[in-house]
Amino acid sequence: MEVKQILNLAAEACSDKRAENIVALDMDQVSLVADYFLICHGSNERQVQAIARSVKEKMDEHDIPVKRLEGMEQARWVLVDLGDIVCHIFHKDERTYYNLERLWGDASEVSLSIGQD
Repeated sequence: MEVKQILNLAAEACSDKRAENIVALDMDQVSLVADYFLICHGSNERQVQAIARSVKEKMDEHDIPVKRLEGMEQARWVLVDLGDIVCHIFHKDERTYYNLERLWGDASEVSLSIGQD
């Protein structure tokens, strides 16, 4: 499966749990960490955990390995490392504070096809 397809699957998993403001950034030219960042937020800790679980379950369904899953216990900023894609699932307050979109302002936004085949 291509990276862009995995990115859309992860975004769909976030959307399934009503994640807000789902944004994908093309990190290829600005960072060695990953090709894409997928950023979203939930309004409380339980929703943040549900979004992260949804991403992991969606990847498991498609036999896509999750390399790391961090931050589930506190659920203020959960990272789901898919290798070429890093999903940042924030609590609403932390997303505003860290503002990754501004921090990585040189990265272009990628359009997502959530709910489309």
